[in-house]
Amino acid sequence: MNECDQPEPPGGDTTSLKRYRVWDLTTRMIHWALVLLVLLQYATAEWGWLSMQWHFYFGYAILVLVGVRVLWGFVGSDSSRFSQFVHGPRGIAAYMRGTLWRKFGHPLGHNPLGALSVLALLALLLIQGVSGLFASDAITVFGPLSGRVSDATVRLMTRIHEINQNILLAFIGLHIAAVLLHVLVRRENNLVVAMITGWKRLRHDPGLRFVSIGGALLLAAALAFLLWAVVRWGQAVSAY
Repeated sequence: MNECDQPEPPGGDTTSLKRYRVWDLTTRMIHWALVLLVLLQYATAEWGWLSMQWHFYFGYAILVLVGVRVLWGFVGSDSSRFSQFVHGPRGIAAYMRGTLWRKFGHPLGHNPLGALSVLALLALLLIQGVSGLFASDAITVFGPLSGRVSDATVRLMTRIHEINQNILLAFIGLHIAAVLLHVLVRRENNLVVAMITGWKRLRHDPGLRFVSIGGALLLAAALAFLLWAVVRWGQAVSAY
């Protein structure tokens, strides 16, 4: 158990629990914005909502948010930093033993298995977004960078985009199932509420350090400008 874990009192006694801030606004906004954007991405591609141009707009937004979240994992608030919740094989094994064989304390943020889910989802979203920049159906939909690479590369990236979509959907389903398991079976009702409100009921003040959302907004602006420049560079091919 790491120093951030705070087991709830045995027997479900919550009289000694108090509300403390666990998640910053940046992490929560990125989390729920990604949920909405992935849904909109799927809706535009599979259900025909809006136009495919919006599919690209939503994809750009996802790339920016994933970039901000990755950087926030190094410079953001304590509970959002990868160093606070990403564990090696030994840490994951210790958590699994505690989860399966005895009452394990509730980590303030992501548990070691949840950390793997976070990293996997961020990687899959990044792969989906980057591959989409080069993907094309060779008829009406052309990624903004598809004109800058060979036809073979476009076909490869299109295939990756299609396969990765299914993998991403499977991981999202697994993530939702894991959350439901913790809420319904382990009775960790704080889990979802904390990601909405930022607050969690704990026995002691965790003493976390929080970073203002202003830094995240600057990162988002810088990444958005960089992506805009890359997209414009890719689209410039079609102007000739």
